[in-house]
Amino acid sequence: MSAEAALKNFNMMAAFSKAQDLHKRLFFVLLVFVIYRLGTHIPLPGVDATALSVYADQLKQGALGMFNMFTGGAFSRMAIFALNIMPYISASIIMQLVGFVSPQIAEMRKEGGAGQRRISQYTRYLTIAIALVQGVGLGFAIEKETVQIGTESVALVADPGMMFIVQTALTLMAGSVFVMWLGEQITQRGVGQGASLLIFAGIVAELPAAFAQTFELTKVGTFSLFFVLFLAVLVLAVIFFITYMEMAQRRLLVQYPKRQVSQSRAVGGQSSYFPIKFNMAGVMPAIFASSLLLVPTTIVGMNADSEMAQIIGAYFTPGKPIYTAAFVVMIVFFCFFYTAMQFNPAERAEELARHGGYIGGLRPGKNTEKYLDFVVTRLTVVGAAYISLICILPEIMNAQFNVPFYFGGTSLLIIVSVTLHTVGDIQSHLLSHSYEGLIKKAKLRKKRS
Repeated sequence: MSAEAALKNFNMMAAFSKAQDLHKRLFFVLLVFVIYRLGTHIPLPGVDATALSVYADQLKQGALGMFNMFTGGAFSRMAIFALNIMPYISASIIMQLVGFVSPQIAEMRKEGGAGQRRISQYTRYLTIAIALVQGVGLGFAIEKETVQIGTESVALVADPGMMFIVQTALTLMAGSVFVMWLGEQITQRGVGQGASLLIFAGIVAELPAAFAQTFELTKVGTFSLFFVLFLAVLVLAVIFFITYMEMAQRRLLVQYPKRQVSQSRAVGGQSSYFPIKFNMAGVMPAIFASSLLLVPTTIVGMNADSEMAQIIGAYFTPGKPIYTAAFVVMIVFFCFFYTAMQFNPAERAEELARHGGYIGGLRPGKNTEKYLDFVVTRLTVVGAAYISLICILPEIMNAQFNVPFYFGGTSLLIIVSVTLHTVGDIQSHLLSHSYEGLIKKAKLRKKRS
């Protein structure tokens, strides 16, 4: 049986049952998820458990709802993973932006695997620094917090002071570095992209509580049954739209001329398609933009009484026009930024020319490069508009209908995108396993013959 015929008869379930290596990878991912979820429920030492439960409810409904969503509820519980993967994402953003202005970082990128390892190491060091700074800030913020339990005002921290600040900063830094390490282990030894999968796991883990809260609000009459059905239909429509856009491609026809290799034999004369995704940047623009906008939101949530926090709260929190406009601008910027990092028209045009291919009506070289740049720019505009629409949807819903929990377009975009990417990785592993099986069978036939 030829390789082409074998692929046509490819049975995913049968291949999955035989792919022992894939089973180990998936089991490893599930094991990491369990460890990660345990860490999101271990509270910081020195925090009053009773006061924390009241404080957690306040954070879930406040301006820090998005941050709490990304951390899988760890922030509202003041767990050791309260900072989660966000310092690592912030460090990655900084390193990628620095790479465009620093010749040294640009040279490292060209060095291949060795250069990437050095950049990854610098990103880890920067993650530690950011986590320490955020840990100190969070420690100073929560040691002043008090909550009202009945008629009594209870402090969130039983024994405030410098020792608590140092202890909190080191604990949160260690927790963030450990989460970063877990993400890297998933990428290397599991399936999919580790950081995205951890965010995905945190969002999915909080869904049952969000559904339960919705049903409870429906029972007490806050939400009507019609409104809940409308929300359900809207979520399904958004999921369908995201799936369609994430799989959408612009296919460019590439032709290969005939080449005379001998007097009686010519090769070539074929055509194929060069696929370009509508949303080449994936889910990263939404994550990057959200993580940067969390800085002023965090100031509001943890220092509500300060003058700066009141100004930011009045103009720059979710649902406010300035916040929404800044969110869209950042998404558009990161869409173009991330696409430029992944797709280089000059390199793709050179690759086509090297293999003898050309796009109909275009000369190889500069003309092909300009055309590819033109197509990618137009597709990125569409992709940026699509991601912006999906991400501002919850802002509109929260502002118009006062939904008391943060769940909407950004979380749906992450869930659907990460699921599609992970399923694609699983299919790649299964195809690779099938190819290995075909090669082994071919070797056995040669030995028998």
